Amino acid sequence: MFKSILIANRGEIACRIMHTAKKMGMRTIAVYSEADTNALHVKMADDAVYIGPSPSVKSYLNVENLLRAIDQSGAECVHPGYGFLSEKDYFAKAVIERTGATWIGPNPHAILKMGDKIESKKIAQAAGVNGVPGVLEAIADVKEAKKIANDIGYPVIIKAAAGGGGKGMRVVRSDDELQDGMQLATSEARSSFNDGRVFIEKYFDNPRHIEIQVLADKHGNVVSLGERECSIQRRHQKVIEEAPSSFVSAEMRAAMSAQAVALAKEVGYYSAGTVEFIVDQAGQFYFLEMNTRLQVEHRVTELITGIDLVEQMIRIAAGEKLSFTQDDVKVSGWAFESRIYAEDPARGFLPSTGRITKYEEPEVTEGVLIDTAIYEGGEVSMFYDPMIAKLCTHAPTREAAIQLMSEALNDYTIGGIAHNGSFLQAVLAHERFRKGDISTNFIAQEWPAGFTGAELSTESQKVCMALAVFCSLRDIERASQISGQIEGRAPAIGARWVVSLAGYNLPIYVRKKENGYDISYDEGMVVIRSNWRIGSKLFHGTVNGRQVSARVAPLAEGYQLSYAGADIKTTLRTPRVAELAQYMPVRELVVSKFEVTAPIAGLISAVHVAAGDKIRPGQQLFVIEAMKMENIIYADHEAVVKAVHVNAPTSVTAGQLVIEFDAGEEEKKKAA
Repeated sequence: MFKSILIANRGEIACRIMHTAKKMGMRTIAVYSEADTNALHVKMADDAVYIGPSPSVKSYLNVENLLRAIDQSGAECVHPGYGFLSEKDYFAKAVIERTGATWIGPNPHAILKMGDKIESKKIAQAAGVNGVPGVLEAIADVKEAKKIANDIGYPVIIKAAAGGGGKGMRVVRSDDELQDGMQLATSEARSSFNDGRVFIEKYFDNPRHIEIQVLADKHGNVVSLGERECSIQRRHQKVIEEAPSSFVSAEMRAAMSAQAVALAKEVGYYSAGTVEFIVDQAGQFYFLEMNTRLQVEHRVTELITGIDLVEQMIRIAAGEKLSFTQDDVKVSGWAFESRIYAEDPARGFLPSTGRITKYEEPEVTEGVLIDTAIYEGGEVSMFYDPMIAKLCTHAPTREAAIQLMSEALNDYTIGGIAHNGSFLQAVLAHERFRKGDISTNFIAQEWPAGFTGAELSTESQKVCMALAVFCSLRDIERASQISGQIEGRAPAIGARWVVSLAGYNLPIYVRKKENGYDISYDEGMVVIRSNWRIGSKLFHGTVNGRQVSARVAPLAEGYQLSYAGADIKTTLRTPRVAELAQYMPVRELVVSKFEVTAPIAGLISAVHVAAGDKIRPGQQLFVIEAMKMENIIYADHEAVVKAVHVNAPTSVTAGQLVIEFDAGEEEKKKAA
């Protein structure tokens, strides 16, 4: 077995690989860019080697720098993780031939063949694997694309030939959309993979994305570890994964596994690999691609099979035979993975960067697993992928695993940046998700106008009402105990109150009890008990005997509650104050119609307008890149451009002025 391993990656996957390598008694070596000088994977490693400036093209994608790091460290083997160079055959070949280190992954030939989305489909066809209708050649221009799209029939999807991770993909539903779709897919493909080739295939409107995990050794043994359901996606990027799939029957699982194993054998594959399928509503499945690396969602397979995929990859690379056969693979229970992204759901899921000012993980009990590389005081950089953590749960049933995930997300505190925790909770709580009625379009269908917070169920409203009462009364009780108050002016505890939340006022009657309160209202009673202390950001307690967790934050008046995917402002007032509150003016946020600012920190790679241009609603204004994604900013009203304040390419900070519009004569008169 190897004595030392270099992880040619960063973030949570580097930490995860190190964890297994250390258990196997190996010395771990990290590589890091300037932005990652103080990163957790660097702190965790036995040794670390600097590989260049912050941009990934100068560090984690810089082959020469990585090869020097391997030589310098004396590493016996190299694990590429996922992303960056993990599926680049030329990097694997260079590691093997120029450093003498062992590559933890498939041979370069398999990476080359299966990493190319066009070539892999030809190999799959030869292996008897079901294929998606389309043309297995790169598209030269828009004219050719239109002919192919019309032959296949809209909708179609344009995909990067060297792609993965949702990059370089655009769905097109008509000839009118094709030119923009081709341009954007090609541009993103070239930016992400240094390869602008794209191809076209049929797009299914409500499919599932289901994949089969395979393991193969260098002695010809190939096994399937079952399927993962990866249908909860946003912009073609997975958000929540589960294993097994509630949709897949035993017969379907056997058929998909047989085709995945046949494909692996056809290309002479060894190591861990994933064969991805698109599945229609009738259960017919079609080959999408094969990922020649460890998947982000590999943890859910590990949880239900008990097989450590990283350990198996290392053992396979060392020449060992698989220690188990297909008959030995048993599935136990149900597992989920939630990807926690540094992004703001309320602002169209724009990436969020900055310092982590607060970080508290949920209690890691049986069935809860966390992979992350962030810590309190650390920083989320604009240079890399927005995924900052993976939260996994495992339980005997699907329902129990969902509930465990919801509770763990409630207990997760990340401050200083925006993140998608509330959105994940909203998905998990959704009735369709609970029933397993999902597709890759689930998020677009359920939140077509974007996510502004979950709708509270009746039960959730009771919980939030009780939390508002508990936290606010604890504040009032503490204030009443302050010494030196004017006689008769101490805050009154009282029994009758009005709770304001979710847009309505609810009159209540409160009785204080040990460790809590009994709260009566027209429709019944809510009993809340807790040892929560003022200042704690996490509330743990019981509401009507059921354990609940929520995030709480004090406001100028009342508390902000985060529960079940919803963020709610609550207040507790006396009946008289509640009556008078309706007459208080509300300050409205005013957004200028005459300025467009950068919504995030990033690189403005293109500006599509100039001073004097007349623009229309929906017209592209500029493109801003951050965390490996291109974000297009559109006009939302007619205007004339007065000035453009940046020249592409240029880096900008969040809120920096980019475009200024002419107010027009009428607006100028109003202002005067």
